[in-house]
Amino acid sequence: MDNKKHIWVDADACPVVIREILFRAAARTQMPVTFVANQYIKTPPSPYIHKLQVSSGFDVADNEIVRRMNAGDLVITSDIPLAAEAIEKGGLALSTRGEEFTRENIRSRLNIRDFMDTMRSSGMVSGGPPPLGQAEKQQFANSLDRWLQQNKA
Repeated sequence: MDNKKHIWVDADACPVVIREILFRAAARTQMPVTFVANQYIKTPPSPYIHKLQVSSGFDVADNEIVRRMNAGDLVITSDIPLAAEAIEKGGLALSTRGEEFTRENIRSRLNIRDFMDTMRSSGMVSGGPPPLGQAEKQQFANSLDRWLQQNKA
């Protein structure tokens, strides 16, 4: 692969509305985007939009993203351990809610994730995050646009 930046999407849990924002961004900026999932993902025909279906299994898609990504690439994921691995490899990570994961905040995010896992397994907390709202969609689009502006070909 050349030096051009790339966007990698942890697509199994990526909301459809976020996928649609990414489809439009790829078409508008000609930035390559690859959706990695262990299930079929419908994507529009485009030379900039790719999909990679991997076998099912724990962290198979995550491991494939980390294996294929390069320093400077952007990883779209709400999976905190995947975000940490992407950052460790020199990439950037953005949640589907628009939160930018950085070297400065990833350790505390991992700690919060582990704490919440403990709370859920003890029955003290149930359920996941609330549905994606308009503010989160806008924050995602704004964060993505900032990254795209900084990484124009």
